[in-house]
Amino acid sequence: MDDHLKRQSFSPEDPKLAHALFGQQNRHLQQIERLTGVRISSKGTTALLEGDTDPLDHAVRLLGELSRLLASGFSLRPPDIEYAERILKMDATAKLTDIFLDTIIVSSRNKAIAPKSLAQKAYLDAMRGNDVVFGIGPAGTGKTYLAMAMAVAMLKKKEVSRIILVRPAVEAGEKLGFLPGDIAEKVNPYLRPLYDALYDLMDFDRGQALIDNGVVEVAPLAFMRGRTLNDAFVILDEAQNTTPEQMKMFLTRLGFGSRAVITGDITQIDLPSGSTSGLIQTTAVLDRVAGVSFIRFSSLDVVRHPIVQAIVEAYDRYNRD
Repeated sequence: MDDHLKRQSFSPEDPKLAHALFGQQNRHLQQIERLTGVRISSKGTTALLEGDTDPLDHAVRLLGELSRLLASGFSLRPPDIEYAERILKMDATAKLTDIFLDTIIVSSRNKAIAPKSLAQKAYLDAMRGNDVVFGIGPAGTGKTYLAMAMAVAMLKKKEVSRIILVRPAVEAGEKLGFLPGDIAEKVNPYLRPLYDALYDLMDFDRGQALIDNGVVEVAPLAFMRGRTLNDAFVILDEAQNTTPEQMKMFLTRLGFGSRAVITGDITQIDLPSGSTSGLIQTTAVLDRVAGVSFIRFSSLDVVRHPIVQAIVEAYDRYNRD
């Protein structure tokens, strides 16, 4: 052993949790070893750790938080370990039970929808406490999906009477006029991701019935002009592709009992060259308005396949250079 390395052991308070914590053939421990750079082995229900002081403390803290999650009935999977390690690296005082167990809704596939990062937790808390919330950041950070989950949860609790899902129909490389079909068929490709998220949260028949009954409406942004939206949860997706005029129009549609969540990625603007993004302008205009909250996501909040985080970070580096 290197002289400067330190040793520490960790045992879960309930020895019965050791197998779930360590993983089959110590696979969870091996994953934590890769993430933290600390050497980890096991003896019975005890994990034996060896490494430099700071990484060692971080690894022990991670094991302790994961053990508390398991004690609360959480089913631990490899991606959760990665999310947990990221969270504790950003905030060593974070309590994983407060984040991973903050279930918004259980999907049609019996999957508990809960935050997986500090920004996602802040986003949910902002949606609970504010009338207008902006979620800004790269793809894969859960901005739209979590907003959809919150909307469905509030509809089930009868806190709102309808959900309205909106996207700007931006001609990104294709002219709408050359696409086949009527106007509804022309804009449908832009709205498809919203349908996909809805059907993932509730079964297809239930989701389609709500759409047919007008309880859930999926529409292009232009269809919002002149309307007043009362008692609704309204989501504006891909908001980086709104003009300042469109953004103002949308925000002033909100009526009594309604709330809005606006999501977008300001690094993926498809507006014509030289145009101002309404989302970017809004961050300056509404920054100090009470009841409006801005939550910013980064590549550290990506919860898709690990390659997505690597891609986002690679583009960030390229744009900085």
